[in-house]
Amino acid sequence: MSTVVNDLEEREEPQVEDETSDEATVAPVQYDISSYGADYDVEGLVKRIGRDDILIPPFQRNYVWTQKDASRFIESLLLGLPVPGIFLAKEPDSNKLLVLDGQQRLKTLQFFYGGYFNPKEDTKTQQVFKLTNVQPKFEGKTYQTLEEQDRVKLNDSLIHATIVKQESPQDDDTSVYHVFDRLNSTGRRLTPQEIRTAIDHGNLIDLVKVLNENESWRGIYGKRNSRLKDQELILRFLALFFDGEHYERPMNEFLNKFSKKYKHAEQSFLDHAAQLFKNTIVVISEAVGRRAFRPISSINAAALDSVMVGLARRLDRAPISDITKVRVAYDELLADPAYLTLISRSTSDESNVAARITKATQRFDGI
Repeated sequence: MSTVVNDLEEREEPQVEDETSDEATVAPVQYDISSYGADYDVEGLVKRIGRDDILIPPFQRNYVWTQKDASRFIESLLLGLPVPGIFLAKEPDSNKLLVLDGQQRLKTLQFFYGGYFNPKEDTKTQQVFKLTNVQPKFEGKTYQTLEEQDRVKLNDSLIHATIVKQESPQDDDTSVYHVFDRLNSTGRRLTPQEIRTAIDHGNLIDLVKVLNENESWRGIYGKRNSRLKDQELILRFLALFFDGEHYERPMNEFLNKFSKKYKHAEQSFLDHAAQLFKNTIVVISEAVGRRAFRPISSINAAALDSVMVGLARRLDRAPISDITKVRVAYDELLADPAYLTLISRSTSDESNVAARITKATQRFDGI
């Protein structure tokens, strides 16, 4: 990776103008959700996690408990004290269970049984998981060094799970997004893309993460966004390019449905999407540079999605030999008062989204 990209780490995160960020996360439809309770023994939970029958989201802020917090949780089970239940969602395509709430507790169990606290890739820095700040009989104990009767009690301890499954609408399971949002709303509220990364793990989200490291994209966007806004903008481009004709507000729900639809996309789709993004952002980088998508000073999300989609449509037809023409077309588009209005007001309205993408498409079509 070039020093230019590395230097981006020293800059402040860029500001992004995006009206859709303020859209309420209220579910746009009524859901019919079934739920039932199940009691799992601790040993069985750990085995299910190890087999990936229970999936803990590979989330950025994955594990935040201290060893003291984790030890107290293990101690509660050893003492026979009640502990909070967990929420799981049954995935319709695999019947696996996705953790919606309780990942701190479940990962604590996984770590304790595995012997290391919050394991790191560098095995030299591994920290043995010994109970700390607990009753004297448990102090310093690992899972392996627990007294036999205590280890059996921990294995047989029950944790109650509430398992939810969306019954309708049947064309998607976006209710999981809203359940996750409400269960994880304490403290710093999760952003929509953070939630998608947690619950829509699959080929599409993995591709977006890879594309987010593209050198041309990093050169235009700037420092990686700690709340995944840069990844969301890539997802938004792909969603509007491939499914834009079906767009309905709010934008966040449209992106949720796209993420679900292509969660396990075929390789041919992923290859097409990747090449499309790379080709488009390279041309934008060469023609416009870091001022791209910045009508004033901040990145404008509506300018980004319309310019990217419009140019990608042109590039999907044939390569562009004269980069100067791209620069001229871009500058003409950004000088159009009607276009500037479309990227400044009511940017999530269906008519507005269609109109700004049409303008960008027409502007690049003649190159």
